Amino acid sequence: MPAPIKSYVRCVDAVNRVVGRCVMWLVFVMMGVLLWSSGSRTLFDTSYIWVVETAQFVMTGYYLLGGGYSMQLDSHVRMDLLYSRWAPRTRAAADALTAGLMLFYLAVLLVGGISSTQYAIAYGQKNYSSWAPPLAPIKIVMVIGIILMLLQVVAEFFKDLAKARGETLE
Repeated sequence: MPAPIKSYVRCVDAVNRVVGRCVMWLVFVMMGVLLWSSGSRTLFDTSYIWVVETAQFVMTGYYLLGGGYSMQLDSHVRMDLLYSRWAPRTRAAADALTAGLMLFYLAVLLVGGISSTQYAIAYGQKNYSSWAPPLAPIKIVMVIGIILMLLQVVAEFFKDLAKARGETLE
């Protein structure tokens, strides 16, 4: 593989590794928010309107920003009927082929995400709830997560292409 492709793969892997390892701690933030809610209701008989939505927003950031890292670790869910029986080079060829479908899906998702984010920023869109938080921040996180996943899919495509050809990118 050419040097620019190797550099691209190393750079994207590094970015998604750092983002993924930082974002994995958000699960503890979400647990803290939910524990606060449960504790305040039980101990002090008080309820906060922001708790559930905050937990949802933290969870959204957790899975969207961690998507590229999950793909990098090959820890995403896979329908494995025949795949495990194939040779590693055959698997890599199949992965390279299906990467095109993933790229199309993520590109459509990105176009919709950008449009939705622009709308949220332009009109100050708020969630329809009693707390009514602004939606622009979480939509920006959504677009960043989709971009990171898109970049990782391209990097994985290059890795699979190299593996299918009997090469390595390291």
